[in-house]
Amino acid sequence: MTLIIVVIVSYLLGSIPFGYLIVRKKVGADIRETGSGGTGATNVSRRAGKAAGVFTLLLDALKGAVAVEWARVLAGPSVNADWIVAAAAIAVIVGHIFPVWLGFRGGKGVATGVGVFLMLVPVALLCAGVLFVAIVFFTRYVSLGSIVAAATIPLFVWLQSVFVTPIADLRPLLTASIVGAVLIIFAHRGNIGRLASGVEAQI
Repeated sequence: MTLIIVVIVSYLLGSIPFGYLIVRKKVGADIRETGSGGTGATNVSRRAGKAAGVFTLLLDALKGAVAVEWARVLAGPSVNADWIVAAAAIAVIVGHIFPVWLGFRGGKGVATGVGVFLMLVPVALLCAGVLFVAIVFFTRYVSLGSIVAAATIPLFVWLQSVFVTPIADLRPLLTASIVGAVLIIFAHRGNIGRLASGVEAQI
């Protein structure tokens, strides 16, 4: 029962469309009709300015962090606690990418993933973040940096466990990182096509 409650609440939390609400409030427009059509910080910045984009980024990251911490509290010391937290991590990212309130058309899951992995594996997130910054700096493609950073998160999770903080049972955390990475990359499928065609927008 705890697992079901955690998954449902985390999904609904992830589904809160902060980017959509901020753009609607600030400029009276539907963010889904701008740029990539996503509700994330990058697209919000294009439509409503950098401040709105930063605010969206922070709120979307907060969703991920709150979902993980709330799941930890609810799961307590139970034997399945790590799996319950992993389920919350996945559910909140799913909610952001496929929000029920917007016809299952949301953002790319990057900022929410940042919040999730900041709570779960901060060192791994830092490594992926450095990679993201380097790629964006040299290529000017935010989408490419996001895709590569997401794809490498499982590797950095494993490396963190081996060299920094040993984890007795790595399976729940590794599962969450792999599924989260797959979801984020899937959400960038349009960007991948534009990158391959050489028509992706740069910053």
